Amino acid sequence: MTRKLSPFRSGGAVLPVIAGLFLASGLIRFGGGTAQALTDEIRGMAQKPSETQAIAEPCPPPPDIAAILAALQAREAEVAAREALLDERAATLDIAGEEVARQIAALEAAQAALQSTLTIADDAAETDVARLTAVYENMKPDEAAALFAEMAPEFAAGFLGRMRPDAAAAVLAGLDPPLAYSISVILAGRNARAPRE
Repeated sequence: MTRKLSPFRSGGAVLPVIAGLFLASGLIRFGGGTAQALTDEIRGMAQKPSETQAIAEPCPPPPDIAAILAALQAREAEVAAREALLDERAATLDIAGEEVARQIAALEAAQAALQSTLTIADDAAETDVARLTAVYENMKPDEAAALFAEMAPEFAAGFLGRMRPDAAAAVLAGLDPPLAYSISVILAGRNARAPRE
């Protein structure tokens, strides 16, 4: 079987010839001054305008647009003034906020110092009361009863409530019955108003 050649195949050298012509045309154009013209144009753009070139001055706007422009410029100046005032107020508020924070920190430090002082005072008072209670417990019941007879009933009840039951009973036995009764009522009712929950 014989193969027929396609009509496109017979001119197989035409494509390289056309490509060569395009290449030659491009070389001629770039070599003929086009490249130089492009280079000059790029240099001209990069250079600063010369002093001889006239600087175009803006033309004045029409009267109706000039009024609108003036109103817009006045409004812009008003907005800028308000913005400056708001910035000033914000700065003042920032300063005031810093001062308040500083005062809060000082108050918290003073509160902590006061709490520490109160804790020390409470501990010292508790230690003193515990020591005095121990003294009353170790006294002879007759001597302690004579001392408790001179105390206010609320004050005496406070000490008797802290004493050991046997020592408190001995002191109460040495007191006059009406005084012993009033101290007993105070001792019995001192937790009556305490919350139940």
